[in-house]
Amino acid sequence: MKKRLLSVIAFALAVSAGAAFVLYQLIASRVKASTPVAPKTTKVYVAAHDLDLGALIQEKDLRFQEYLTPPAGSVTKKEDLVGRGVITPVHEDAPFFEASLAPRGAGAGFASIIPKGMRAFAIRVNEVAGVAGFVVAGMHVDVLVSGSPNGAMSEGGSVSRTLLQNVEVLSAGQNYQKDAEGKPVLVQVVNILVTPEQAEIMDLAADQKIQLVLRNPTDHDVVKTPGASTANLFEGGTRSVATVSSPVRARVYPPVARAPLPPPPPPTSNITVEVFAGNHRSETTFVDVPVEAKP
Repeated sequence: MKKRLLSVIAFALAVSAGAAFVLYQLIASRVKASTPVAPKTTKVYVAAHDLDLGALIQEKDLRFQEYLTPPAGSVTKKEDLVGRGVITPVHEDAPFFEASLAPRGAGAGFASIIPKGMRAFAIRVNEVAGVAGFVVAGMHVDVLVSGSPNGAMSEGGSVSRTLLQNVEVLSAGQNYQKDAEGKPVLVQVVNILVTPEQAEIMDLAADQKIQLVLRNPTDHDVVKTPGASTANLFEGGTRSVATVSSPVRARVYPPVARAPLPPPPPPTSNITVEVFAGNHRSETTFVDVPVEAKP
């Protein structure tokens, strides 16, 4: 009797355990199906803070950020970032791209932002020549030079011409230079990006007056200009000036016709009469008496 009762109890426990297990699996599968699956993310290195132009990337400048899809072209390996210079400013939480980094081994600083085959030329300017402070890094300018072609005042006066066009500005700021007495003087310096040939031209132009002309960032057209001279400013025309880059023959425009001068007034005869009254002497002059021309 006891054995039979124990068998019934054991069977009941086994059936209830099996039913509980099936019910648990059923509930668990439904809960799992209703729970959204977290999307898979990728860790990407971003800037821990703002990095200025020419900064050298160190490990403290990096941190991870989760991305569902890494930005195209972003650098994701730490060894590809540490020790490289920044050639364009990188803002906080922004990923790194090859276009914003100096080549490996180029180091950091201003020299690392100069592209291969190009040169940085420094121009000392004042507030006017520097377009009143609107010339900043990344802008494009034209370089104008004015002076006397022969080193002395020529017949036509000073000449002005566009020396370089669509030149990129690498940096613009202040620098300290020594004056004739050896005292530091604060000057405005603009560094422009030029080719080696353009650097030679700018070196010669440094002895003349240089003016920077600001361009629209989307305007990259190179315009041929004839140049201008002081003499032609008052004649209503423009005389072309031979340039270094295109040694063409100068064109001279015909002079502007002037109105004839008015005829001179007819000659006059002045008559002076002296009058003596005792010791007193006086003179009376009669003017504007036309002299009739003889036939």
